[in-house]
Amino acid sequence: MMARPFNFAAGPGMLPQAVLARVREELVDWRGSGMSALEMPFTGPEFAEIQAGAIERLKRLLTIPVNYHVLFLQGGAYGHFAFVPLNLLRGRTRAAYVETGHWSRRAMAEARRYCSVETVASSEPDGFTRIPPRDVWRLSPDAAYCHITTNETAQGVQFHWTPETAAVPLVADMTSDLLSRPIDVARYGLIYASAQKSIGPAGLTIVIVRDDLLGEALPGTPAVFDYKRQADADSRVNTPPTFAIYVAGLVFEWLAEQGGLAAMERRNRRNSARLYAAIDAGGVYRCPVAPPDRSTTTPCFRLADESLEADFLAEARRRGLLNLQGHPAVGGVRVSLYNAMPDAGVDALIDLMATFARQRGRSAP
Repeated sequence: MMARPFNFAAGPGMLPQAVLARVREELVDWRGSGMSALEMPFTGPEFAEIQAGAIERLKRLLTIPVNYHVLFLQGGAYGHFAFVPLNLLRGRTRAAYVETGHWSRRAMAEARRYCSVETVASSEPDGFTRIPPRDVWRLSPDAAYCHITTNETAQGVQFHWTPETAAVPLVADMTSDLLSRPIDVARYGLIYASAQKSIGPAGLTIVIVRDDLLGEALPGTPAVFDYKRQADADSRVNTPPTFAIYVAGLVFEWLAEQGGLAAMERRNRRNSARLYAAIDAGGVYRCPVAPPDRSTTTPCFRLADESLEADFLAEARRRGLLNLQGHPAVGGVRVSLYNAMPDAGVDALIDLMATFARQRGRSAP
């Protein structure tokens, strides 16, 4: 009999069961309004209440300072690879990027359409198995901003520290680890994140931007991509992703009920440590990422005998451990430990790893 399914997909990822139950309960008629959240007009008072509540909950979770705007937009992180330079160059011609893996490289490629991209530091010579230490960065004070990808889901490397960039605004793509731990928002000029990891359904992109960085978008920037115009319009220059915002608000409420982001960080660290211990023991599995830079959000590993990876993934699917295949550009196994993944899912995966190792005649983790 198949075990309880656990969805380890990189995105869209698992949603909390309590949130799904709440969505089911309210789907046909939101709080006696006679409308579903799927169909209510974004200009009406009902959606205004939903959006305002979601923003307020997010501000409390992250302790967002008063001089920051929270925008609920569209375009995905990939769209904002372009929207960031469109909005933040502010008369400058150069932007700084730290190259740490697949997604930072994508962001750099998109930014080159609009400006000169300076590679502040790169871990490519090390096969993207570490985060370049701050003392090797070459950051020009003339850069319009400095961009980092806090968690590289393809390689499984993660910033566990916030870099100091002096007067250069720090910009972070936090798509895969926003709300997995507390952060000091005041140390960033701009944070953006697609929702489909630990926040909600695909379609919503959250932007948290400091007020002084708004208002100097490049000429010709479409209105819906102009952060200042969206801030002035409460993220409603165009129709926002209403249902995704509604679900995100429920997730924010659920996170607060779990004890907030500090509680999420403790659980994520505990579960990822258990998983890495299983990877490192026995010689059947291997993780090339430097231990200080290993992701607590998306651990990635290979089998020592890579010819066995297809069998491992097939056995995982048979057991109801879904979507463990690595990123197509990298391969291997990728374990998405987003906030909704229960401890039981990690237990089941570790049990599979031990059993698979024994069946292959190797010492078990």
